[in-house]
Amino acid sequence: MRRFAAAVTGLALMFVGPGLAGATPGPATAPEYWFDSWHVDQLWRSGVRGQGVTIAEIDTGVNASLPELSGRILPGRDFGEQGNGQVDRELDTFGHGTAMASIMVARPGVLDITGLAPDAKILPIAVPLNGTSESGRPGRLPDAIRWAANHGADVINLSIGGKRYKRDGGLACPDDEQQAIYHALRRNVVVVASVGNTGPTDNAVEEPAVCLGVVAVGAVDAAGTVAPFSGRQPYLTLIAPGVSVPSLSRVAGQAYSGDGTSQAAAITSAAFALLRSKFPHARGRELVTRVLATLDAHRRTPSPAYGYGLLDTYRAITAQVPADAPNPVYDAVAPFLAAARAPRPREPSLPVPASRDGASTGHYEVGSRPRLHSPQVLIGAGVAIWGLAALIVLVVVGARRRRPAPADPIGPAGDVPARPRPRPGPRPGPGPGPGPSPSPGLGPSSGDGPAPPG
Repeated sequence: MRRFAAAVTGLALMFVGPGLAGATPGPATAPEYWFDSWHVDQLWRSGVRGQGVTIAEIDTGVNASLPELSGRILPGRDFGEQGNGQVDRELDTFGHGTAMASIMVARPGVLDITGLAPDAKILPIAVPLNGTSESGRPGRLPDAIRWAANHGADVINLSIGGKRYKRDGGLACPDDEQQAIYHALRRNVVVVASVGNTGPTDNAVEEPAVCLGVVAVGAVDAAGTVAPFSGRQPYLTLIAPGVSVPSLSRVAGQAYSGDGTSQAAAITSAAFALLRSKFPHARGRELVTRVLATLDAHRRTPSPAYGYGLLDTYRAITAQVPADAPNPVYDAVAPFLAAARAPRPREPSLPVPASRDGASTGHYEVGSRPRLHSPQVLIGAGVAIWGLAALIVLVVVGARRRRPAPADPIGPAGDVPARPRPRPGPRPGPGPGPGPSPSPGLGPSSGDGPAPPG
């Protein structure tokens, strides 16, 4: 039996191993199904791979030493401890920041997990978040957003969030945070954030998703059904894959699969990177217009659960979109950008940390923890599956290989709530923030991995 198993393993690697052209990447139990629906192989072959694009990821930091991320993680900044962002500060092995980076730019490695925009670069920016070694330090999110905009970001990914409640008073989006987002938009940066994983039961308002000018993202499964955990909000822009999404751990050789709006926001950020590589001279407003005009199940009036519709990256890149197509995201923020326009500082000149009366950024959450697949379990399952597939290839010549439907993910669960579109003026006060579905909530986007940001 051992000899037979060894032979099957060899055949599996030869015939149906990871990276085979046309095969859906990711583990068999949690395939990256959006690659199929968006014809990603075709987009890549046409030269659209995210080349020349920088995604600033504001999260727990990224473990840049992982081989699958080699050459894709730029020196960034750590706003909690001294560093360049190339260390994942999450205490849990999930590593929210690393997981989100892998969803966006990873090259095939462990379980063939592959990023949607593999030629894009990540500018890692770590901020104090719950569940990290920096928890309890002053909040620096507005500073981080400004720093990203001033250091070459084309897209800012915010798979993190902080809950806001009326009882806390103030605006739904803190003023310093909103001003930082205005700054990024004026610099032609697309800002993407997860709507949160608290809906529809708690359904808390979360910033930065609620802020004007932000593309707020909710989560759906492979069938296009809104995830139960995804927030239902009037400011929700769109929905994207966020259920059973595989990602790398901050620990080499480990992987998770999870659910969360954090994952959905990461996939959406990578989609914008592909768009930018296709249309390198387009302004941020034009890219968002293309995405909104090509959404599946498009709605003129946003739904609290679906926003304006389901992201369709292939159509966004290939469709003919009228220059005057509606763009409610930028229309809502345009008057404020004009009124707030001011000379751009040469240096980041960031505002004082958003510590809100000395409170820490600990209220930012990264979400619930994803399901872990230890290297042994992952490798064993992979070998068995590839071996079986190899036998089928040998016995049934010409048979078409099918990928098994996604099983229990290998990571966090529930992290993509929908979010309503903010209106200028007073809003509910601050509160704990959304996070990815990882383990204990960090500071990144809500509900999408272990304790790190969501």
